[in-house]
Amino acid sequence: MQIHQSAEDYLEAILVLYRQKGAVRSIDIAVYKSYSKPSISRAVSLLRENGYILVDRDGYITLTPSGQEIAEKIYERHEVIRAWLIHLGVPEEIAAEDACKMEHDLSTVTFEKMKEFILRTQEVSDGTL
Repeated sequence: MQIHQSAEDYLEAILVLYRQKGAVRSIDIAVYKSYSKPSISRAVSLLRENGYILVDRDGYITLTPSGQEIAEKIYERHEVIRAWLIHLGVPEEIAAEDACKMEHDLSTVTFEKMKEFILRTQEVSDGTL
């Protein structure tokens, strides 16, 4: 299933906020992403219609299994790319921004090779190899 980059970004934000706060509402996403409430409202509506999230009567948002799967995949990509860029000497803030841009466009093959490289590099620097 193909999903738009903006939807991936929202799902990732919901995952991150849930891990930080334990509960997520639209206002939390608006603050986190620095987006307007109407923009968040529209995105939440679309994510719900497409079966990626559930919103309870109190406005709390949870990821459905398909939403969780996408969010986890994008978050992993973000963290691996960020770590790789930091390893290359990119300052952390820039690495995080660039990872956001790159996480959606890398092929699976490139991402897996990048991940393997980072794991090998970490093992070498940890002295486990």
